[in-house]
Formats: sequence, structure tokens, C-alpha cells
Amino acid sequence: MDKKVMLKKDMKEKQELVNIILDRYLPRKDEYPKTIHKALRYSVFAGGKRLRPYLVLSSYQIYDEEVEKIAPVAAAIEMLHTYTLIHDDMPDLDNDEYRRGKKSTHAIFGEGQALLSGDALLVGAFELITYAEIQPRLRVQMVREMARDCGISGLIGGQMMDLESEGKKVDKKTIDYIHENKTAKLIRMALRFGALAGGAPEAEQKALEEYGGKIGLAFQIIDDLLDIEGDPDEMGKTVGKDAHFKKATYPSVYGMSESRKTSQELISQARDAIAPLGEKAAVLDSLAEYMLNRKS
Repeated sequence: MDKKVMLKKDMKEKQELVNIILDRYLPRKDEYPKTIHKALRYSVFAGGKRLRPYLVLSSYQIYDEEVEKIAPVAAAIEMLHTYTLIHDDMPDLDNDEYRRGKKSTHAIFGEGQALLSGDALLVGAFELITYAEIQPRLRVQMVREMARDCGISGLIGGQMMDLESEGKKVDKKTIDYIHENKTAKLIRMALRFGALAGGAPEAEQKALEEYGGKIGLAFQIIDDLLDIEGDPDEMGKTVGKDAHFKKATYPSVYGMSESRKTSQELISQARDAIAPLGEKAAVLDSLAEYMLNRKS
């Protein structure tokens, strides 16, 4: 079977597993109070690649085939990611009316409801981790690390700098900080959690984390490029050639050519990082190659 076909099949199977966990965890949309439960399910099941949970499951599977054990952690990271999207889209931040080709949560349910939905997903993500069938000490460690990487020294810090940089000319240090903290840290964390739970040897764990950091940064750079050059129908949102002048993006700081070159180098470095793992990391190697050529 073709590598790309195999990758898509594997991604779909793992996506379905994560969706089952999310469906079981989230309250029914007709449960009281209904509005927030409708908003939660609308946001979580609005589509998306489920990339971050896929990375959790794939890195874990290198060491243990029973991915159901770690599935709650994978689903928790997807909840965390969805929380960031809900809040990013709100008028006081990115002010985006569409997400994944559908109306943003605040555009459908209102700003207050969207804010609380994001909060609920963030808090729920910590609870969901505790249901994973892994060692108790690892659950505690993951909760601690997730709080750190999503707080002011991670995701929220990156979002803050992104907000303060809007409409301004930023330097390379600033854009690197934003991309590292808003995107790369969460993707690296997904690889790390899977490797930790799977019992990866320290050297292999570090290799997987390096892979995560490289593809995380590449993912955001490619996103920035697609926002300018991508097909709006495939992207599921409105894009335009001037979009990069409003937000702090890699192309606005480094230029289009340099951004493309950097994304290619990062993907190459990511694949090199996991090369010592050999065939057992073949899925992750294929994913890196696939990401470089993605259209959405």
C-alpha cells in the first residue's frame, strides 16, 4: 500500500478513537445547561485533523500497541487545542468569524458562551488525563507539564505576544517566540506524552521531542504560507495576499522564499531526528513528509 494511503488510513482510525473518547466525556447537548453543551460539541466536532492527539497515539504506539490506554490523554490535548481556537477567534483576539469552513463558536453562540466553552474545555482537559490507564506518577507529571506549557511561560505567553504584535512590525526574535509558544510547544508535548507513557528510552524520547519541536514550527510556518497562497475552499477560511501584514507571521518577517526554505529545512531536521528509531518510526517519518506538501 502507498505510504500516503497508509498514513491517511492510520490517521482516520486514530481520529475515530479520539472522537469516541470525546463523545463519551462531553455532556449531551440536551443536558442542562444546554447552551454551553451545544457550544462545546459544536466546537470539538467541527472538523479538524486531530494532529496533536494523533501524535500522542503514534509516539505511544512505537512502544505499546494498546493505544486505548493513552487515548484519554490524546483526547485531552485535542480539547486543549480546541479551547485555544475558540479563544483565538474571539473579537478581542483574532476576530475570526469562520473556523474550518464553519462559523466560529462566538459567531453562533455569543461571546460569553464561547469564552465559557473554551474555559470548560481547558479545565476538562486536566480531568480527562487522570482517566488514562497509565502509571499515576505519569498522570501527575503530565498535568504539571501541561499546565506549565499552556501557561504564561508557554501558550498563553505566545498568545499575549501575538496580540501585542498585531499591526506592528516585529523582529525575528518576537515571531520565533510566538510560533514556538503558540504552536510548537503543544505539538512537542503531544510527542513527549506518548513517549513517556510508552516507556521510551531517554535517547529516543529526546529524539521524538526534537521531532515534535521541528514539525511544530514547520507546521505554523506552512500555515502562515497557506494563509497567503492557499485555496480558501481547501483552507476553510478567508485568506488573502495581505493577511500576513495584519498578523505577526513568518512570511511578514522572513519573506516568502526564506519561509519556504526554513519549513523544508525543519521537516528535514525532524526526519533526521527520528532516523535512529528506524522502521518503528516510519509513520512519523511519513507524516513529516506529508505535512510539507499539505494544502490545508
